[in-house]
Amino acid sequence: MIKKGIILAGGMGTRMSPLTKAVNKQLLPIYDKPLIFYPLSILMLAKIKDILIIVNKGQLEQYKKIIPDGKKLGIKINYLEQDKPRGLPDAFILGQNFIKKDNVAMILGDNFFYGQSLSKMLNICTKIKNGAKVVLHKVINPEKFGVAKVKNNKISIIKEKPKKFVSNLAITGLYFFDNKVIKYAKELKPSKRNELEIVDLLNKYRKRNKLSAEYIGRGGAWLDTGSIEDFYKTSNFVSAIENQQGFKIACLEEISLNNNWIKKKQVIESIKFYGNCEYSKYLEKIIS
Repeated sequence: MIKKGIILAGGMGTRMSPLTKAVNKQLLPIYDKPLIFYPLSILMLAKIKDILIIVNKGQLEQYKKIIPDGKKLGIKINYLEQDKPRGLPDAFILGQNFIKKDNVAMILGDNFFYGQSLSKMLNICTKIKNGAKVVLHKVINPEKFGVAKVKNNKISIIKEKPKKFVSNLAITGLYFFDNKVIKYAKELKPSKRNELEIVDLLNKYRKRNKLSAEYIGRGGAWLDTGSIEDFYKTSNFVSAIENQQGFKIACLEEISLNNNWIKKKQVIESIKFYGNCEYSKYLEKIIS
């Protein structure tokens, strides 16, 4: 059972400059909540309580203002600063002392997931004992993503932004690994971009027939908020769902309450912390 998770919230966010010159992208709002709430909520829905958030050097205090240490959510949050991005697999090298001998999940800080059967799918993913698991989602433009071809639920081919059609199943930014991930990450050589590549890491598992897949079903959504256009599309999506259906996506306190990690007392403390806002009014509603 995976009980530890990493959120990779570093990166320069250059595609969203000049917005990201002063503020980290994951602290910008997706509708009424900072982007970081959304990947954090996914780990919490997966029942993961021990979380490491990797941030850029010099931005730690900004994060601690909004998510101090996880106590009010009944979880444990550690932070780690990186001096510069070295590719996704570097998270497992940087986070070695956090992971120790456990298996680990990793989610990219700018990825958004939504779907009715999401908790069920996450529950399956966290049960991994050996090997690695990726979450796939059908897309209409596979040439823009890393894609996977699947045979008998095992991944046979991985291609990064293929020019010729290989598969329409995009590899999302949500991964589940056994403890060998630290060793494999250390064995990787930097690419032409001078970064460690997640595709190379996944291929180490694939070559050993240890890479499997789960899927975001029809009606579910995966959105990458890497560009300004995608960022606002995601914000509009959240706004439409919340205002139509009356519940909040990525309400951290609600997830903790449903998981029995906190009681009403902690929710009241959160209401005081956030102040007079729509998010607080929603929290008042769920405990009344």
